[in-house]
Amino acid sequence: MGQQATPVRTARLAKAVGPEPTTVSGAVLLLPGGAEVSARRPSLIQATAFVRSLGRRFARAGRTEGLAVHTVHYRYRGWNGSEAHLAGDAEWAAGEVVRRYGDVPVCLVGLDMGGRAALRAGGHEAVNSVIALAPWLPEEDVAAAAEPVKQLVGRRVLIVHGTNDERTDPELSFRLAARAKKVNRDVCRFEVHSDGHGLHQHRDEVLSLAVDFVMGALFGCSVSRPVEDALAAPPPIGLRMPLAAGFGRSLRR
Repeated sequence: MGQQATPVRTARLAKAVGPEPTTVSGAVLLLPGGAEVSARRPSLIQATAFVRSLGRRFARAGRTEGLAVHTVHYRYRGWNGSEAHLAGDAEWAAGEVVRRYGDVPVCLVGLDMGGRAALRAGGHEAVNSVIALAPWLPEEDVAAAAEPVKQLVGRRVLIVHGTNDERTDPELSFRLAARAKKVNRDVCRFEVHSDGHGLHQHRDEVLSLAVDFVMGALFGCSVSRPVEDALAAPPPIGLRMPLAAGFGRSLRR
C-alpha cells in the first residue's frame, strides 16, 4: 500500500463577527497567539477570550461604517523560524479580504505571536494599519538580522504592552517601536502599568484604545487626544505613553 501524501494545509478566515455589513468599507483581521516552533494544527478554540472580546467590540463600533471583522485560522501553530508561517497566513488573509470585499483598507490586530505576525505582514498593499498587543518578538542577536520595520512605512501602527509582562519582553517592543518610528512617524506605543501579558487588569481600557485607533485608521474618525499626542510626540515620549485608568469611558462608539 503506497504512502499517503501529507495534505496541504491552508489558512482560512472564520465567520465574520456579528452581522456582516451589506457593504463592507473596511476590515479587521484578528491574529491570535501561537508558538515559536510547532508544526501542529492550531486548535479551533485558539482565539482567546481577549481576541473574542476584541472582535465583538470592533464589530459593534464599526457596524454603521461597514466594518467586517474576521479571526484568522492559521495553518500551523508555530512561527517556525524563517518559514514565518503566521506572517504568511496574515498576508494571505489580507489578500482574501480584497478578493471578497474589493479594495478596502485592512487593519491587522495581533496578540502575542500574532502581534509579531501583524507587524511583519503590515507591508501588504491592502493593510493601512497594525495593532500589536503584547507582541512576542525575538531576542536581539548581533549574529541575526533585526526584526524588519521598513514594511510599516505608510501604515499607522499601535503597540500596547503591559509593563509587568513576564512572557513577552516589553523592552523589545519598545526597541522595535523606536526603530519603526525612525522610518514612519505614524507609530505609537502605550504602556499598561502594572499589567501582565494578558492585559487583564485594564482590559476595558485596552479594548477602548484599540477601537479608537481602528476607527481612526480605517474610516478617518477623530481619535482620542492621547492617541493624537502619542502619534505626534517625539520618541521616547510617544512610545512610552501610559494608558490611563478609565480610558474610553468618555468615548461613545
